[in-house]
Amino acid sequence: MSTPVVPDTTLPHHRYQAPVDLSRFAWLSIAAGVVTLSMKTTAALMTGSVGLLSDAAETVVNLVAAVVALFALRVAIQPPDENHPYGHSKAEYFSAIVEGTMIFVAAVFIVYTAIERLIHPQPLEHLGIGLGVSVIASGVNGAVAFVMLKQGRKHNSSALTADGKHLMTDIITSGAVLLGVALVALTHLGWLDPVVALLAGVNIMWTGFKLIRDSVNSLMDSALPEAEISTLNEVLDAHTTPEVSFHAVRTRVAGNRHFAAFHVLVPGDWTVKRGHDLTEDLIDDIVARMPTLRIDAHLEPRDDPRSYEDLDI
Repeated sequence: MSTPVVPDTTLPHHRYQAPVDLSRFAWLSIAAGVVTLSMKTTAALMTGSVGLLSDAAETVVNLVAAVVALFALRVAIQPPDENHPYGHSKAEYFSAIVEGTMIFVAAVFIVYTAIERLIHPQPLEHLGIGLGVSVIASGVNGAVAFVMLKQGRKHNSSALTADGKHLMTDIITSGAVLLGVALVALTHLGWLDPVVALLAGVNIMWTGFKLIRDSVNSLMDSALPEAEISTLNEVLDAHTTPEVSFHAVRTRVAGNRHFAAFHVLVPGDWTVKRGHDLTEDLIDDIVARMPTLRIDAHLEPRDDPRSYEDLDI
């Protein structure tokens, strides 16, 4: 009788690429938030512009959201444990939901302040200096937003992507506000400033709604992006033969971790080792092209009717 082979569980397992700690980018966003908030608040106080004040209010949201993102990224990087066997990567979605909710709060403040200024108009002062300060602040946000969006796409991070999109929205809002203040300077029509602030508030509300919608959808285990599903299918097709096929292919995204499960159909007279070797080679080929994808493959005999009973799960 042969002695069973006992695997050495003390050796590290490197099949799947470990999630990357992205918290350093959240620190970058926090630093940018502190700088731009100081600049925009200064511009709003110097000019008395409700538009610039609304812009500063959204920057408060940016700063708090960056702190929440930092916390979420630190949680998401934690390895699986007994209570969370699939990891903690969905923590990023809570960050995006919190950010979306806070955007609504900022939008309400902006709309309220704009309406109050329409009812009680006030003259604007020191417009040139105020506009210059706000332009510099927008430039800082633009640089950080570029980094956040690039890294968010690279690492499939919903927290970084949400923060980057929020910063881009802040830039658009700042542009609209600057336009409103510039129009006031040129036309001396003070009502243009709060009207632009109202439009900015509506734009911020829409951004918050999209962030919440996308995050809730992801919490419900949405499928992988089409490009990744196409790559997975390419590898499966390359391993398909008259004897080997696949079905019940299911995928889901959980923050920076992506998962796929499928059934491998082989002839019933194959040995366990032959089927196992095929499955392991297949997983290696998939992971070689998709390093962040975790695979759950189930081996089944293709001539057993029970192998086709759970296709609709």
